[in-house]
Order: sequence, then structure tokens, then C-alpha cells
Amino acid sequence: MKSKAAAFPYLVWMLIFILVPLGLVAYYAVTTPDGTFTIDYISQVGEYTPVLVRSVWLAFLATVICLVIAYPLAFIISRHSGAGQRTMVMLIMLPMWMNFLLRTYAWMTILEKNGLINRFFAHFGLGPFEMINTQGAVVLGMIYNYLPFMILPLYSIMTKIPNSVIEAAQDLGANARKVLTKVLIPMTVPGISTGVIMVFVPSVSTFIISRMLGGGGNLLIGDLIDLQFLGNAYNPNLGAAISLVLMVLILLAMSITNQFGDDEKGDLLK
Repeated sequence: MKSKAAAFPYLVWMLIFILVPLGLVAYYAVTTPDGTFTIDYISQVGEYTPVLVRSVWLAFLATVICLVIAYPLAFIISRHSGAGQRTMVMLIMLPMWMNFLLRTYAWMTILEKNGLINRFFAHFGLGPFEMINTQGAVVLGMIYNYLPFMILPLYSIMTKIPNSVIEAAQDLGANARKVLTKVLIPMTVPGISTGVIMVFVPSVSTFIISRMLGGGGNLLIGDLIDLQFLGNAYNPNLGAAISLVLMVLILLAMSITNQFGDDEKGDLLK
């Protein structure tokens, strides 16, 4: 009884701030402004398939790059002493203490035609290069803003792997590649799954990064949703339909990622 009583405030919180908003999104997605049931808005989402594909592709690309960067970095941090780990984690978290918009504005000044990078290349007679308002700039913004969300889950898992496990594998004749593929990766699957979800979900639904670094030619699905609710083409029912489809796709991606993690855990237990 005590556990149920303690959980009651959290259940109320979930009901008010999670279930009710999701229910409203679903309601607006399948109704007209006068409350009549319709699936026209959901069928219209198909018209934005190129934007949805672009959003998924760029989010996937950013997630893969974050994983490639974060995995060795998290391992290096986990092998340091306690003070060294705390210092390196603080340095990784330090940019997140600044406002999200300020960090993105900073990249705008770095990547623009008269930015720091083009000024540097100008000393060698190179450039100016078109870096702002490109898909590469959008991916760069995603990586910079969401890389800590990949590092921290991996780091938290790797700190639990003792050096003796790695040394035992090496004593049994495993080279660096086999230690990575047969020991480290299987043992860090939960951290990989968590990091992938924590990077992919905000990346695929972002709109600030694509708007500020991608320009009007690199519209993502988050930008479309924002335009339907706050833009001149005000159509909250269509915006809710797009949000609903995006939410379903994200849930499918999360279920696939979790299933992959469960399979790996099952293999380790056999």
C-alpha cells in the first residue's frame, strides 16, 4: 500500500503532462476544426515524405557519428582515475550549461562566409566555402548539441567494466579488435541503445538547428510541425497528424533498438 501511495503523485504527473497532451495530439490528428472525425490530415502527411526521409537520414547520420566519436572517448574517460573522470565529464558537460540557442548561434558565426573558419582559410588564399545553410551544417549542429547524450550512457556502463576483464581477454590471446568486438561491445550494448535513443529522438524532431544552420532549403519534419502551429499556414490539425506519425516512427525505432539490446543480453546469458 505504501508503494502505491508513493507512486500516486508520479501517476498524476504522467496523466496531466504526458497522457493528456498525447491524447490531444491524437484527437486533433483525426478530427476537423469543427470536431468531425476524418483521416484526411493523416493521409496528407504522405505529401511530406521527402522531408520525413531527410529528417530520418540526417538524424541517423548524426547518431552514427556521435557513436563513433563517443565510444572511444567514453572508454578513455572510464579508464582514468576518479578525479580525472570527474574533470573530463565536467568538460563534456560544460557547453550544456549555456543556452541551446546561444550554442547554435555560435556555430552560425563560425560557419558563415565571414566566419572564423573562412577567415582562417583566407590567410592561405582559400575560400570562402559555403558551410552555412547546408545539410552538413545541420548534422554538425546535431552532433555538437547531442554528443554528451551519447557519451554519458556509454561512460556509465564502461566504468563498471573492470580492467581485469580486458586483461583476461588479452591473456587468452585476444587482440585489440577481438577485445572490442567480443568483450567491450557486447558488455556495453545497454549504453549504446540508450545513447542511440537519446541522440536520434531529439535529432529527428529538431527544428531550431535546421532553421538556424540549414536555412530554408533544408527543412526538417520538426520545422513543418512548427510552421503548422506557429507559422502563416496555421493548421494545428495537420500539425498534430504529422506529430502523430513522427511519434509512431520514433516508437518503432525505439522498439527496434530495445529489441537489439535484448537479443545481445540473451546471447551473453547463454
